[in-house]
Amino acid sequence: MPLVNTREMFAKAYDGGYAIGAFNVNNMEIVQGIVAAAKEYNAPMILQVSAGARKYASPVYLRHLVEAAVEESGLPIALHLDHGADFDICKSCIDGGFSSVMIDGSHHAFEQNIEVTRKVVDYAHERGVTVEGELGRLAGVEDDVQVSDDKAQYTDPAQVQEFVQKTGVDSLAIAIGTSHGAFKFKGEPKLRFDILEEIEGLLPGFPIVLHGASSVVPAYVDTINANGGTIAGAQGVPETLLRKAASMAVCKINIDSDLRLAFTAAIRAHMAANPADFDPRQYLSPARALVQELVAHKLTQVLGCNGKA
Repeated sequence: MPLVNTREMFAKAYDGGYAIGAFNVNNMEIVQGIVAAAKEYNAPMILQVSAGARKYASPVYLRHLVEAAVEESGLPIALHLDHGADFDICKSCIDGGFSSVMIDGSHHAFEQNIEVTRKVVDYAHERGVTVEGELGRLAGVEDDVQVSDDKAQYTDPAQVQEFVQKTGVDSLAIAIGTSHGAFKFKGEPKLRFDILEEIEGLLPGFPIVLHGASSVVPAYVDTINANGGTIAGAQGVPETLLRKAASMAVCKINIDSDLRLAFTAAIRAHMAANPADFDPRQYLSPARALVQELVAHKLTQVLGCNGKA
């Protein structure tokens, strides 16, 4: 089975009231952990590559890792560009074999966002690649995406119909209160489901995307801190809120920080318990296993896409 785009998986997710997990990947062990869980629970998935991942591992290495995952698992997998900053980056990834891209024009004025997104859509659709656009801006930090709280803004439902119609995007990332990174809320976690409901009514049947949707699992944070880490005050999106979103118009939920936390927690715990170990396989194996455990939980208890491949 070759890489797939997101069109069919989103249509099934919308009708089925579940969401597809979009997991950020940076190395072989993370890919293997995610795919092992998806294979165990027969789940479709999106493996996505950020600007930081491209710099760290290069798109060529990552594409071949994901293609190996397709070959080994036989699952429907989309290789997605996360937060493409401009047309040239999107074009490079499309030409390099990605099956889906995001053009993030949210930092532009509305009309300029439409213009750059439409340009990417035209190029991508001619090559069978799906495109995610974005309206609204999430706060937080994720690789090259850095938005302060005062620059963040909720998606304006009054703009969504025009944006989708004029750009031709296949899915739309919106801002309803999630944020990038491990420090998402300073007080009680809340999402603007009223905005999501309004957008769902304006765009019936259209797939919506949530970025910045890691739950920042407290057990992982505690393990890191107990073994030399200093992550204080980390707080994510409660899984009950994510499950509610997945039952609505949200068809893609992005998960990155939880993967990083699981990976790091397992390595710190192993190295603390086994200070003589120096073979990377000794500490990367438990890290891979904890990623698999995390993803299995997300597939079955949060996203609801288990058994949907």
